Amino acid sequence: MAQWITEVGERARTRLSTARRVPPFTVTGPVEVRPASTVEDGIPRGIKVAGAWAWRIVLFILAIYLLLRLIAALRLMVIPVVVAILLAALLEPVAGLLRKRGLNRSLAAAIVLVGGLVVVFGGLGAIVTTFIAQFDTLTGRVGEGLDEIQSWLASGPLHISEKQLSDTMSSLEKQVTANRSMLTTGALSTATTLGEVVTGFFLVLFTLFFFLRDGGQIWSFLCRLLPRQAQLPVARAGHYSWYTLVSYVRATVLVAFVDALGIGIGLAVLRVPLALPLAALVFLGAFIPVIGATLSGAVAVLVALVTNGPVSALLVLAVVIAVQQLEGHVLQPLIMGRAVALHPLSVILAITTGVVAAGIVGGLVAVPLLAVGNTAIRYLAEHPDGEPTDNQAAPGTEPTDDDERREEDAEERAADPERERVERASSGTGPGSVDGEIKDQ
Repeated sequence: MAQWITEVGERARTRLSTARRVPPFTVTGPVEVRPASTVEDGIPRGIKVAGAWAWRIVLFILAIYLLLRLIAALRLMVIPVVVAILLAALLEPVAGLLRKRGLNRSLAAAIVLVGGLVVVFGGLGAIVTTFIAQFDTLTGRVGEGLDEIQSWLASGPLHISEKQLSDTMSSLEKQVTANRSMLTTGALSTATTLGEVVTGFFLVLFTLFFFLRDGGQIWSFLCRLLPRQAQLPVARAGHYSWYTLVSYVRATVLVAFVDALGIGIGLAVLRVPLALPLAALVFLGAFIPVIGATLSGAVAVLVALVTNGPVSALLVLAVVIAVQQLEGHVLQPLIMGRAVALHPLSVILAITTGVVAAGIVGGLVAVPLLAVGNTAIRYLAEHPDGEPTDNQAAPGTEPTDDDERREEDAEERAADPERERVERASSGTGPGSVDGEIKDQ
């Protein structure tokens, strides 16, 4: 045992002396430290980028969905506020004119609000009076028109027998009787909706008064809630967006008035009953671009068909088509094109999305919302520091199509030869340019 311990000690001393004779280890170059392998090492970069975008898009869609749900839950407050904003965009120029004449802000807002109510209720009174005065005549003409349509269905190309028509009418009566409880529930729902409408009406009046009185101060207060570096750009983007909204509402009212006037004159000349209420319906329908005037015109054609017969209906259809052609080829490019620069496809998609998301109210506010968003985004993209635009005009009113923009610029230069010299000076290519002044400073 002692001999074995001696041998082990000898071997240890031999290894120690050998190790001392070996030169120490030195690092002659950079040391590469490889990280531990992970699951993502085998995933291509394109899939990683797509995945990163995917979860951000999902969160964005989720945020929009939650926002829509919140708006739906607060619709009794949101809808009146939106309507008040649109009315304020229409009436603010009048209130501003009264303030320039020296009137107090509260008094100017009250005068404009009361004047608007007088105009609205006066128009509604005229419409209701016309409807009541023509109700008996309308009832008789509707009965005669239905009899004429029934006889045409029986003797016309469809050859529908009297028995089939009577069976259809009997089936409709049975369905109405069977669904009486549903109709009663609908009446109660209508009463509830009427209460909501009355509440919303007074909320619109209250909100509209303060928008006309303190609109600028309200916007300044909201902007002060933002971080300091974002206050000026957002405030100026809101200023240009408001300018776009005012221009849009003015143009829409003018186009709607022309549509209602043209179709109303045609209905009056053709002696179609309820010409004034139908013209008012056309006026209201024109606030929904593209499809509003078409739907209201279809109602006018239907009334003419039921009351005056197919010949009158065809003539009314010709009047509606002529007015819509005037709107589409003259009024929209001349008036609306100067107010907002939106592609027709974007307008259609915005209206469809608004109707699906919020019904008629969504279709009404979809295009103004798109126009305001277009102006704000284009301004912030071109002027992130909040500086004013070169020509002090809202970016959303400029044409998005390059050819159309060049044509308008050429027309404006031809009408104003001085503009070319001013543009050359502001772009730094002529004497007295803005760039030169900045460099000198």
